[in-house]
Order: sequence, then structure tokens, then C-alpha cells
Amino acid sequence: MRVCILIMVLSVFVSCGQEKKYHDAKPDVKSITTSDKLADILLFQQELNAEFKDPETSPLADRFRINFETLDFYAPDTSYVIEAEFVRTPEALPFSMPTTTDRESTEVLYGIAKFTLNGKQHQLEIYQTPELITQEKYKDYLFLPFTDATNGEETYGGGRYLDLRIPKGNTIVLDFNKAYNPYCAYNKKFSCPLVPAVNNVDAEIRVGVKAFEH
Repeated sequence: MRVCILIMVLSVFVSCGQEKKYHDAKPDVKSITTSDKLADILLFQQELNAEFKDPETSPLADRFRINFETLDFYAPDTSYVIEAEFVRTPEALPFSMPTTTDRESTEVLYGIAKFTLNGKQHQLEIYQTPELITQEKYKDYLFLPFTDATNGEETYGGGRYLDLRIPKGNTIVLDFNKAYNPYCAYNKKFSCPLVPAVNNVDAEIRVGVKAFEH
């Protein structure tokens, strides 16, 4: 589910998106009950913890993974399950997104999400990774990196990511409860895309995964 690249000791790059977990955006978030939203968030947390426990998928070094029980999550808050206006940008060209290493990640601006959070309007850019769309199971994958006012305090200083899928209509569901840390927050051998400055949310997003304490 991750959109970063594992850098091995011998400078061999291996994709860490082996098992991207897609969390389907529902067509009308208002029609989903609070209990359904909560169950979906708890399932996300359960699956993410399972990924981190599994030596085949965990970004954790063995010394941290062996005794791993759970990531530190904020309490679920369904008010952060947001149905945003989705404005596609079909004329956008591929560009190189810097990463935490010398590697650059090729991305395309697929669209812009416009939404209101706590009475304030925001918009965030959503990207598509060209190298992934050649694979059938990733052809509708979208990537939303963002920063917010919790970074460096309660959450990872470099920001967090959301995995999305291409919606059919002109809205897209952003569930910030599913915001997760890039793998480089856990292990420096990973190379992770840096969040563009334009994707800063001028607010505290106090849901999703918190900073990792070794």
C-alpha cells in the first residue's frame, strides 16, 4: 500500500508498494452510517498492524518488529471522513517529485480535491504514478501526500499519505483516519516522496497514524 521505494544496502531499489491496500471510496459518504465508517476505520488499523507484524511486508527492522504490537493511532473520528469535490486535471504532464534520497519519483497531477474541514476551505493535489498504472491491480491507484499542523509534534515531521482510487464521478472520499506514515519514518533504507508545499493543510488533522516511537 505504500508509494515509496526500498533502498537496500547495496543500492538495489525494490518497490515497497508490493501489497498496496486500497480502501474503496464510497459514492456517497452521507449515505454511510457512522457505525459503517467506524468499522471501516478499525479494519484499516487492523490490516495496517498485521502488515507491520509480517516480516514479508513490515518496514520495521527486525529488532523493532519482533516485539511489535500496534501502531499509535488517534481515536477514530468520522467527521474526518470527507466527501470532497474532485476536479480532474487531464492536461497535466508528468513531473519529478523529490524523495528523501537522491531518487526522484515520477508523478502526474491527476486532480484536485476541494473540501471544507472545521468550517475552513482547503484543497489538495492528488497524484497518479505512471509506473503503477501498467499493473492491472494498481491502474486506478491515486496518491495523496499531505502535511498539517500536527507534524513534528504528534505525527511524523515529513507528513503523511493517503491511498485513494479513481472515483467515477466528480467527488472523492478522503478518510483522514487512514492517513499513514511513509516507510522512511520507520526505516531510513526506504526512499519516500516528499510532500509538495502546496499540499499543506492549515489545520490539525488529529486522526490516522501518529509518530513512531522506537
